[in-house]
Amino acid sequence: MEAPKAKKIDKLLETHGDQRTDSYFWLNERENPEVIKYLEEENAYADFIMKDTEPLQEELFEEMKARYKKDDESLPYFFNGYWYIVRYEEGKEYPIFCRKHQTLENEEEIILDVNVLAEGESYFEVGSVAVSPNNELASFSSDKVSRRIYSISFKNLKTGEILPDTIENTTGKAVWGNDNEHVFYIRKDESLRAFQVYRHKLGTDASEDVLIFHEEDETFDVNVFKTKSLEYIFIASSSTISDEHRFIPSDDVFADWTIIQPRIDDLEYSVEHYKDEFYIITNADDAFNFKIIKTKIDNCGMENWVDVIPHRPEVLLEGFEIFKNYLVLEEREQGLLQIKIIDEKTGESHYLPFSDPTYTAYIGANLEFDTEILRYGYTSLTQPSSTYEYHMKDKTTVLLKQQEVLGGKFFAENYISERIWADSRDGEAKIPISLVYHKDTKKSADTPLLLYGYGSYGHTVDASFSNVRLSILDRGFIYAIAHIRGGEYLGREWYEDGKMLFKKNTFFDFIDAGKFLIKETYTSPKHLYAMGGSAGGLLVGAVMNYEPALFNGIVAQVPFVDVVTTMLDDTIPLTTGEYDEWGNPNDEEYYHYMKEYSPYDNVEAKDYPNVLITTGLHDSQVQYWEPAKWTAKLRELKTDNNLLVFKTDMSAGHGGASGRFESLKEDALEYAFLLKLENKN
Repeated sequence: MEAPKAKKIDKLLETHGDQRTDSYFWLNERENPEVIKYLEEENAYADFIMKDTEPLQEELFEEMKARYKKDDESLPYFFNGYWYIVRYEEGKEYPIFCRKHQTLENEEEIILDVNVLAEGESYFEVGSVAVSPNNELASFSSDKVSRRIYSISFKNLKTGEILPDTIENTTGKAVWGNDNEHVFYIRKDESLRAFQVYRHKLGTDASEDVLIFHEEDETFDVNVFKTKSLEYIFIASSSTISDEHRFIPSDDVFADWTIIQPRIDDLEYSVEHYKDEFYIITNADDAFNFKIIKTKIDNCGMENWVDVIPHRPEVLLEGFEIFKNYLVLEEREQGLLQIKIIDEKTGESHYLPFSDPTYTAYIGANLEFDTEILRYGYTSLTQPSSTYEYHMKDKTTVLLKQQEVLGGKFFAENYISERIWADSRDGEAKIPISLVYHKDTKKSADTPLLLYGYGSYGHTVDASFSNVRLSILDRGFIYAIAHIRGGEYLGREWYEDGKMLFKKNTFFDFIDAGKFLIKETYTSPKHLYAMGGSAGGLLVGAVMNYEPALFNGIVAQVPFVDVVTTMLDDTIPLTTGEYDEWGNPNDEEYYHYMKEYSPYDNVEAKDYPNVLITTGLHDSQVQYWEPAKWTAKLRELKTDNNLLVFKTDMSAGHGGASGRFESLKEDALEYAFLLKLENKN
């Protein structure tokens, strides 16, 4: 079977006097039957190329699925008189949201059975479920297309009746006023930007909803939330580099909104409430790694902010939790997350002890103020996700729940994790790399190694456990995460050094990490593989243009690869809000810099590694046509005989298939691709 060839229709694109010819621009015509035909031809070709791996894919899928408890349930948490639980039943793909009044021994009430709602749907996702303060009503949101556009519905929990109120085109989030009859929600514009906050009164038509706030700056999104105390409702308006928060009392949904601090470029802040004060985490006053301040509610402008936890250049402050007598901090130092407990009465502090060389820890759901118990989470490359309760006064720890790994083959002591540091080419940094492998896997030039990276938006990919990953570890792979610039693994400056006009550092760090692993004989180019999704797809796409011989194979998941064209089109979801991340190509300097690394614009007539590219037709984050165009151009220009496989999920979006186990088929395909390449070696 011959590989598909997309037809070429040259389109001249001119910006700042610079001309680009895009022969595959026409693939953005979603409703064009020829576009669908091309995607289906690529799917058929992908099935043909991967035909010999179908038994392996099935084996991997069943193996992955077998590790999960089929009737699993979440750890119960208590809130407003009820214990809340999300559980799964064997043989069913979707969660069941339920609760029990006062004690776990009481009869279960089902709030929402998503399996019932999803009947007959090829895709179904619940975005959020929120119960009213009087516990009698629930809002829930659903997406049937995978465009992350949610409809909000309501249910009477006493009668089980789904109410006639329906609100379309939302982010999926609903926040109840304390009157139990009004909710606040967010609508999206044509580019899917969250831009308007509305108030809806239960029992009325959505056309009568009241517009509360309209964010006119296209670089800002809005969010709405209620404080932990439940006393205030906030609207947060945020760009990549700036925030503005306004609030009302939850008891008065008609109150005038008060702004805490008007937006200022490069001023970020987020807010929590305690008694008569707001606690704020912010980068104000050049606190680039953030600090915590507090301010009186009735006089909360920045001129009245008082430091609680001062800025420390060597420590990134990521989050905090307020209790009656304790302040708990999430800190990141030298890449590792730490949880610090501060006794507000004595002023004494201590850290929770963690021992793995690389791991992640985080503050869990803590909904009570007056308690000495902290719930937190912990996981590492060798330890399944675990939730603990820590007694902050007695300093004792109890394991509440650990992710079960079924099948009888997983023993943590059979796996080894490491953290190593690679030299960057600019001499400015050491690049951390987290690794895990089976104890029987020997590091050598013949050892297969999968290197994963992301490196954008300040998002840090921490070292955490994966049930799925065991399938390649047990087959002799080393798995590695390159903590490259563009994330915040080594603090805020680590992020700043990997964005805008420093974006190339992200790609070069990943390349340098790969070369370091080869130099240290963890693997060799013949057995080195790269994987990244979304902005991580941009990463691996750029890397294979810069260093096509460094990797034997690349897996690019929903990759953002047509950077220049996308960032010039402000009708595409996310574009305007991304200017502070990538730069605005309407500015000539940013245009030319982007063009230098954009994977699609830099495809050349040369040999490329084996490549697997995946996308979803309904992707709202990275439009399907970016990977489609990239595939077509690679097919046209590449001079090698290596595999180029392009797979489109015709019913899914950015997050892949819905359902608990259906997405494992995508993992099985990716791993089968890597193992196929290894077997060819």
